[in-house]
Amino acid sequence: MRKLTNILVTGGAGFIGVNFIRFILGEGITKPDYNGRIINLDALTYAGNAASLHKITKKFGSTRYFFEHGDTSNRSFVEEIFKKYEIDTVVNFAAESHVDRSILAPDAFIKTNVLGTFTLLDVARNVWKNQPDVLFHHISTDEVYGSLGETGYFTENTVYDPHSPYSASKAASDHLAMAYHHTYGLPVIISNCSNNYGPYQFPEKLIPLMILNMLEYRPLPVYGDGKNIRDWLYVEDHNNAVWTTMQNGKAGEKYNIGGDNEWENIKLLNVLIDIVAKKVNEDAEKIRSTITYIKDRPGHDRRYAIDCSKIKNDLGWKQTVSFIEGLERTVDWYLANPEWINGIRSGEYHNWIEKNYSRR
Repeated sequence: MRKLTNILVTGGAGFIGVNFIRFILGEGITKPDYNGRIINLDALTYAGNAASLHKITKKFGSTRYFFEHGDTSNRSFVEEIFKKYEIDTVVNFAAESHVDRSILAPDAFIKTNVLGTFTLLDVARNVWKNQPDVLFHHISTDEVYGSLGETGYFTENTVYDPHSPYSASKAASDHLAMAYHHTYGLPVIISNCSNNYGPYQFPEKLIPLMILNMLEYRPLPVYGDGKNIRDWLYVEDHNNAVWTTMQNGKAGEKYNIGGDNEWENIKLLNVLIDIVAKKVNEDAEKIRSTITYIKDRPGHDRRYAIDCSKIKNDLGWKQTVSFIEGLERTVDWYLANPEWINGIRSGEYHNWIEKNYSRR
């Protein structure tokens, strides 16, 4: 088991990163055995929300949790952080991740996902040299594998076949990470996960978008025929897998992390409608009548499904949260946190950022 002392979490103000920091500091359902420090490096773009970590800052700030506002592609700043905090572990969550945005503006995806990852890798190589007990864990996605037919699963040996600027940028970053392992001996692990859901997710993604549209009596937009299939994984189960891999995974290996939980988009939406309707005492059929089919997304992959037997067999990880339980928790969180939602949607959050942080 690795000794991890000073963990640099990039993108730690984003959805999965926020949940990882909360998890690792014992604020989630599972309580990992970690007593070191977390250094959160985030550029605070539109989907990064420092307000999600106010309670963490209040409880652990200046002792075990430190926030650095900046860009992963800023080499001098990244080097400064490595040396200042004596970083021995990197967990690279930092990424532009929304497929629709990558179609409209791919340049940001190349900068963050490719150049940012390259900068982190190269700084780690130069600062760590041959230092023992270090690790670079690169977080990736199942979208790098492309699209499946009606049968079959993505494995760690599936050939990459990205179909969007987002997935292409993540594929490039994966290849860079593994190249740094093979060329320079950098201890790199890659994990590729399926669709995450849970608290703190920016409301452009499917599940929070649909929840909030239901609460505001807005149309529920569904791409194409609604039969695209995704494998869904509760975010804390994902982060538990990341932590398990960081502790016991083998350098130079890839681990797929999935939910064993395939759903057509339209079927997922109907289940979500029933959950929300019950919790807010609304007529489910009234909500269902607002489903609106829209033109399909360009290059929309039909089906993703992950074979995660490797991480289960080799490292002993398993999912613990059922899909219905996870959806219930997610809906409850959005119902209980209107201020977080309103802060993002009103622009008050961005004003708060300008007031409290100066971009490096």
